[in-house]
Amino acid sequence: MANLEAGGYDSAMSTPPKPRPTALVTGASSGIGLEIARELASLEHDVVLVARREDLLTAAASSIARHSGVRAVALPADLAKPDGAGRLVARLAAETISVDVLVNNAGFGLYGPFVESPLARDLEMIQVNITSLTALTRLLLPPMLARGSGRILNVASTAAFQPGPLMAVYYATKAYVLSFSEALARELAGTGISVTALCPGRTATEFQQTARMHPKRAADRMPMAGSAEVARAGVAGMLAGRTLVVPGLGNRVVTTVVRWLPRRFVTSMTLRMQQPRT
Repeated sequence: MANLEAGGYDSAMSTPPKPRPTALVTGASSGIGLEIARELASLEHDVVLVARREDLLTAAASSIARHSGVRAVALPADLAKPDGAGRLVARLAAETISVDVLVNNAGFGLYGPFVESPLARDLEMIQVNITSLTALTRLLLPPMLARGSGRILNVASTAAFQPGPLMAVYYATKAYVLSFSEALARELAGTGISVTALCPGRTATEFQQTARMHPKRAADRMPMAGSAEVARAGVAGMLAGRTLVVPGLGNRVVTTVVRWLPRRFVTSMTLRMQQPRT
């Protein structure tokens, strides 16, 4: 576990400096999650990094603490396991870590026809993308309500706006994240807690490799954003209290247009984009 404690304060001051807020970021060993952790650290947040890959996680926490001067803690956890979220929250309690900002970024996809996909892998995807996200939100929300302040950032995708043949389960999980986030944001209006859904389009991360995407999909003609760019947009939107953040003008146009098109047409269009180029 890597961390850097905050320094002291001038004894002549009547009160100690206000503690930095603490942000918990899942899926923080690489990609968007790591960039969100870096962005929050640059904005004077202590950070708790969560992911399965302990070596990468520890290195990331050490780097953030060294460069930003905040406290950075690495907490390895496997959110694909049914008890993953509960065990993580128990470890936070044991470390007496209070979470002010929850970033549910952990997630993955799987490319190919549903009938050919390993069932165990699809169920792990649902566990990470939906179940653990929901559990962490439910377990960490009551203390935020008790304090009357807090922020939740759920990383969805532009995939949330339409069905996705050849990635049927992944698209469905992201539709859940978007719907859940928008509904919860409305429930919590006036409580001091904001909920933001970040919906990036194609982004330069390990996602494509992990999802085993076909290297010549038609969708690969579309531009790809950088992880840091997406992270900055998501954090800025969250801190501004926005419910929905879709980085990139092109992505915003597409996600708006598909809401007005016939669903059958949208599904057919998405299938064509997912299929390999001829």
